Amino acid sequence: MPTLGITAQRLGTATALLLCIAPASLLAQEPPASQDQPATQGSAALQDAPADEPAAVSIPLVPEQPTWDSFHGQLNAQKYSPLDQITADNVGDLEKVWEVHTGDVADGSGELPPTVWSATPVFANDTLYIGTPFYRILALDPATGEEKWSFDTQSTLEAMTQTALKNRGVAYWQADEPVAGEPCQKIVYIGTMDAQLFAVDADTGEQCQGFANNGMLDVNQWNDTNDRWPLSLLQPPTVVGDHLILGWAGKDWASEQAPPGTVFSIDARTGEREWTFEVLPEEMREQSGTANVWTHMSADEQNGLVYLPVSSPSPNYWGGNRTEEVPLATSTTALDIDTGEVVWSRQWVHHDIWDYDINAAPTLMDITVGGEEIPALIQSTKQGFLFVVNRLTGEDVWPIEERPVPGGDGTVEGEVYAPTQPFPTKPAPLLDQAEKPKVWWLADAVSGGQCSALWDDLWYEGMYTPPTTRGEGTLTYPDSSGGVQWGGVAFDPESQTAIVNTSHIVQYLKLYSREDYEQADSGSGNEVGFSPQEGAPYGMRLKVALNWLGMPCWEPPYGEIVALDMTTGDVKWRRPVGASQQYGFFMPESWGSPTIGGPAVTAGGVIFIGASMDAKVRAYSLETGDELWSNQVEAPSVSNPAVYEYEGRQYVAFIGGGNTILKQQVGDQIAVYALPQD
Repeated sequence: MPTLGITAQRLGTATALLLCIAPASLLAQEPPASQDQPATQGSAALQDAPADEPAAVSIPLVPEQPTWDSFHGQLNAQKYSPLDQITADNVGDLEKVWEVHTGDVADGSGELPPTVWSATPVFANDTLYIGTPFYRILALDPATGEEKWSFDTQSTLEAMTQTALKNRGVAYWQADEPVAGEPCQKIVYIGTMDAQLFAVDADTGEQCQGFANNGMLDVNQWNDTNDRWPLSLLQPPTVVGDHLILGWAGKDWASEQAPPGTVFSIDARTGEREWTFEVLPEEMREQSGTANVWTHMSADEQNGLVYLPVSSPSPNYWGGNRTEEVPLATSTTALDIDTGEVVWSRQWVHHDIWDYDINAAPTLMDITVGGEEIPALIQSTKQGFLFVVNRLTGEDVWPIEERPVPGGDGTVEGEVYAPTQPFPTKPAPLLDQAEKPKVWWLADAVSGGQCSALWDDLWYEGMYTPPTTRGEGTLTYPDSSGGVQWGGVAFDPESQTAIVNTSHIVQYLKLYSREDYEQADSGSGNEVGFSPQEGAPYGMRLKVALNWLGMPCWEPPYGEIVALDMTTGDVKWRRPVGASQQYGFFMPESWGSPTIGGPAVTAGGVIFIGASMDAKVRAYSLETGDELWSNQVEAPSVSNPAVYEYEGRQYVAFIGGGNTILKQQVGDQIAVYALPQD
């Protein structure tokens, strides 16, 4: 598929950068967006540039210092640490050196909703900063866990847009040249479900009086179209220089009309809005909504680009209200950091009616392919695809092909179907979606053929089989949570190896007419059950394909970790990760586990990951994939780990917080590991 909107007339602040020459067919740039003027969308498709046109010149990614000061460790989202004190040879000696229980936890049995805690610990300013699902910040001594200070937002603990209280952590900023004695030269930010962004002094925990309204910015003041729920700030801002790039989370599957997707650039010191980027075309914003950015973003600061993983429009499973093209939805979109204008965009799902949000920040990397040095990015998707493009231009590294996909079965009125979808040729898909997943003989046998009977009643013609109203509905594989989740792809720049964990889960989806939905609705949970899609002609129901004993009807493994050689796009190794659990029993590790959360990789040749259902944290060999170490934590560690060094000692920090998508187990544990000291 051609890239969209390559209109960059500047690729960054470095004046020595050779600019990419845009083809004459492209639209000219609009004037820079101001606080009151939304950033313009790219609207022209770029065909392949002539062979004699000069190529863009990349400023290579600056080697990362041994810090872990953002959600993915670094702005490039590599989740890579150059620390090598812990190696594949000695990681088996790793021991827990401290742990903290925050007290901010609920299992849903009392007055509070359950907690979902996916926060990556942030190491900066010689401090470990943690955001909790009760919307508090903890500043901890990185060697002992002793509390330096804490800050409570006093936020309302209600599940306004989610099924749970949810937090993915904090963001950190500091001035280039902090002024001694001046407050808020270093700031920690936390958002809340009711759309409040707080800024506090990183040294003292006191609110920054010069930021917005005495340290609190009401982001919901910009919720001016289809204001049905707040613009929930569950993901910390992406800090790029002095900009806070801010997306938001909505309420899935609830309504045909929803707040339309917006991304804001905020001045890190003052909280003033610098620009607004709007995803949906203006004529579609009132009748549809979302296509928001609810997960973290990545950035190439040297080249002046921030990369947005954009979600699907509303409603999720019926698109009769949005039959026009929505070119920036379900895309990776690169914006100019200073203006919010589109530099390039690639759409990964056309007319998305499967809720296949782009749910992870693309990972930026410099790779060597066929002897050519390429400034690349890799975008993982819920479908288990890995799209690799030039991060400056959006052009293919390996061919990405438009292939025919199934159309509808005639049961859904008003719908249109995209005739083709983009498929990467390399790397190969992480999951085989060409054929219906095989029924697991054991689950089928013990259920008296329940699984095979269900399979016979489910419609499936491969990836992108549309929703239907007939029978039990459409088999969906992978599931709505995604073959790859928000943890995204880690990357070792030395060996040019990418690491990604996957889930293999089968669900089935059915649409109901409004009358039938009212009769069928029997409640919903986290990524399962009935949801109304109010205003649309169809409500929906989503179930995991289990037998009456709760056994998966499809064959294992249920989750894997995969290493890829990014010079060739080929798999280096893959293996099941974690262990599934049911009724208190752990299944064989050869079956693997569904995963939520991502990996970290180090120069010591070690991959660290939690993510699995069995609530263990593990270390794997980067070279072979062998498991080298594990330890039990309080609940599934569904966040990315953090790797940092303090006073000459290397640490690895995990959050044992849990997510009810995996199982009904929640926790409030911060667990930190290091090698024994002599």
